[in-house]
Amino acid sequence: MIDSTLDQPGVAAVPDEELMKHISHRRHDALTELYGRYNKRLRATIDGVVHGEAEADDVLQESFLQVWEEAGRYSPKAGKPLGWMVTIARRRAIDRLRRRQAYSRARERYEERVMQDSQTPRRDTAEGFILNDLRHFLKKNIRALPQLQREAVELAFFKGLSHREIAAATHAPLGTVKTRLELGLQKLTHALQPLRHKV
Repeated sequence: MIDSTLDQPGVAAVPDEELMKHISHRRHDALTELYGRYNKRLRATIDGVVHGEAEADDVLQESFLQVWEEAGRYSPKAGKPLGWMVTIARRRAIDRLRRRQAYSRARERYEERVMQDSQTPRRDTAEGFILNDLRHFLKKNIRALPQLQREAVELAFFKGLSHREIAAATHAPLGTVKTRLELGLQKLTHALQPLRHKV
């Protein structure tokens, strides 16, 4: 625990640099103290980039988790702890924004492709109807997937990203991305089984 006398009136607060040392030694109370001092400041930085309360909350938590994990790498030579933390929060917020934009672009391209395909004339009208129905069915089932699985499937198949690229874009471990894709594809395969005789 941080010295309890520091909480008493008239006693100087522990400097930020000292708190960073405590955090690097896995002292949760030091992180709690740092959070109390600067969570509003970091949240304001994040809000300037990410316009969504739930997402901003996530980015704030991710930022303090990174502070917890990387406190040992902090050096006073690089500047004050607050400046270091603001940089972390801003980068996290920008990454979240880029990830959301990439997902939106992938979804838009997918929807455009579905619309174009559905409007393309086909010589075999019966075959065209069947494939159009399958497209709508597949689109509906992709939308029904859990968000993280849906994101992985769409980035893989409609944006053409590799597993490693998806991991980098979503800030998820490679194994997690592979699991999400596998689970999503299993659900889609299962949903399509009754229609296989129509293909």
